Amino acid sequence: MQRAGRRAQSAKSAKIDCFSSMPHAPCAMPTNAIDFRLYLITDRQVTKLPLPQAVRLALEGGVRAIQLREKDLPIRELLALAGDLRVVTKEYGAKLFINDRVDVAVAVDADGVHLGTQSMPCSAVRKIIGRNRMIGVSTHSLDEAKNAEAEGADFITFGPVYSTPSKAIFGPPVGLDELKKAKEEVNIPVFGLGGIKSGNLGAVLQANVDGVAVISAILAAPDIQGAAEEIIGYIGR
Repeated sequence: MQRAGRRAQSAKSAKIDCFSSMPHAPCAMPTNAIDFRLYLITDRQVTKLPLPQAVRLALEGGVRAIQLREKDLPIRELLALAGDLRVVTKEYGAKLFINDRVDVAVAVDADGVHLGTQSMPCSAVRKIIGRNRMIGVSTHSLDEAKNAEAEGADFITFGPVYSTPSKAIFGPPVGLDELKKAKEEVNIPVFGLGGIKSGNLGAVLQANVDGVAVISAILAAPDIQGAAEEIIGYIGR
């Protein structure tokens, strides 16, 4: 309730021009609320199972938001995989986000897209996907977090909080203090990302984040469903 209240207050008070490249365009506020706390990002290289099977096990464990992030796949393979994940996520009432590929998100009727700082601006993506789909943005500094909010993101991931091979290209870990600052300085939901697992979840949640985003903590686990259940049991869906 507190999070929803902050979001409603922000929607009323924020005077943000989403379309910063077109100063006179109105800012259309998105209609979807972020109703999940665990955000699973895919990496088919870390799981021993076919990705749709691994995702199904995570959904069985309570995950309700999936980001398809398989940047190396040719477009037709990515589209087919996205279609498979759309089917299984709908079975469980879960949300599906597509990393970067706005066209794929629209083609499979995904719930949203997840952008990097070098992707199309949120304002441009919003014009394509409309108000009924969500936009997440990966951020790695306070400035990037603030920019994502100003451009119209619905939520951000912030990290890497801890050292992790999958996020090494973004530099050293930002740490818990920076994560807490990001949560304090933006008015959209913030998900901690990078090296997060069951052993450090408590410390991450003390930063008052809205949730966590994970990859290997679930997909690389010997028991994917059990790993998802453990994290869900700690933070809620």
